Amino acid sequence: MATITRTAPVGNGFRGGIDVRVSLRDDAGDGSSPFDGAWFPRSRDLAVELPELIAELERRGVRVERFTYALDFWQPAPRKLVVADRVVRTGGFRSMDPQVVCLTWAGGARRADLLVVPPETDVLTGARALRLCTRRGLPRSPQMVLAAARSTPLPQVPAMPRAV
Repeated sequence: MATITRTAPVGNGFRGGIDVRVSLRDDAGDGSSPFDGAWFPRSRDLAVELPELIAELERRGVRVERFTYALDFWQPAPRKLVVADRVVRTGGFRSMDPQVVCLTWAGGARRADLLVVPPETDVLTGARALRLCTRRGLPRSPQMVLAAARSTPLPQVPAMPRAV
């Protein structure tokens, strides 16, 4: 079962305990699913969002060493970012899907792909996407996962018995 966290560390330059909206599968990085979780940032500014994400993942035991992202989807980020007294390398690529970020750790032996829920997404859809990305059997397309998160089941109204 995956964990969805609601609190970030207070202090250390973070935005006063603001929630880090991220989900991560317990077996993240084993390659068994198209997504190892999801991230729902509040903006497209990696200089603000990324330190909080990395700190939260480290709290969960994932010591991110490298973070890659779609260059055209985010505001420019520094190539090296210092979080908790260590350096995390970042890299932006135009060839990456804008709705996926990639994390590597354990000397590059482990890799996790997180679906990015666009910051402008409504909170309910974002929460659904965070939950969906922790399940097995997901479609490989980020667009399909987000579409599933947006869909709401039709209300089930029992049929009225017909008068005879």
